[in-house]
Amino acid sequence: MRPAVEPVDAVGAGVDPARPPTVPIRPLAFRELLDEPFALIQAHIRPLAILGGSALAVAVLVVLGFTGLVSHLTDGSDAGTWWAAILSTAGCVWLVRLVLRGTTVALTMADFRGTRFGLRAAMRTAAQHSGPLVVAQLMFSLLGIGILVVGSLLIITYPLALIWLSYVRAGRFGTEPAIVGEHAGFGVAVARSKQLTQHAEWRIAGLWLLQRLLFAVLAVPAFGIPFFLSDFSGTHRWAFIALLVSGWLLVVVIAEIVEATSRVVCYIDRRCVREGLDITIPGEQR
Repeated sequence: MRPAVEPVDAVGAGVDPARPPTVPIRPLAFRELLDEPFALIQAHIRPLAILGGSALAVAVLVVLGFTGLVSHLTDGSDAGTWWAAILSTAGCVWLVRLVLRGTTVALTMADFRGTRFGLRAAMRTAAQHSGPLVVAQLMFSLLGIGILVVGSLLIITYPLALIWLSYVRAGRFGTEPAIVGEHAGFGVAVARSKQLTQHAEWRIAGLWLLQRLLFAVLAVPAFGIPFFLSDFSGTHRWAFIALLVSGWLLVVVIAEIVEATSRVVCYIDRRCVREGLDITIPGEQR
């Protein structure tokens, strides 16, 4: 049985046959769960590129501005400068992920309704659900930090903590799509996600872990470029900080867009498996 969630704007098959969804509404194989998020990104490449590029540029400027201010106040202290860069980057990463996740989910959820949102419409939709999305992001961060801190107490337990974290993430993978697509509050959205992902937690956990490996491969050149350029330009502090921060934030932007689209694809997949979302009944009003 479905929970008592108001299905306003809920996605469904056959909403607008003139605009078929980019990703087919049916149960997907594991390989398709890996591939289809990139099809969604390609279909919305312009708004996502504008969103990601804008978020990246603003975040880099904020980090450099804050770091420069702290450096000025501490008379150029190396420790103060680096701590300012680290803390401001961490804060901007959290905010960038919040904005990208909510907007990307809103943008791609509309695709499954047979409509196409512009970037402004997607941002307005995300803003309308800002309360539950902020709570979801806070819990996302706290759970991740808590599990990894516990796992890091012993080096040999860290891989186990990562597997544990992947299982926890899997159970909540559909939270943001439920918030946006079903107008659910945070608690209802988490319960909804756990209901939909029941008996598929390890499948989604495997998807999450494989994506982490993909992001790790992407991060290698992003972090290698600053060190490579420093061989030619010398280790000038501000140039090095700017390159390092830009590389890290670029990886975060790309990773968050991929993860957000993966959440939407998994949400639709699980609704097809658990609720027969892909089954249309002649004469049924959707």
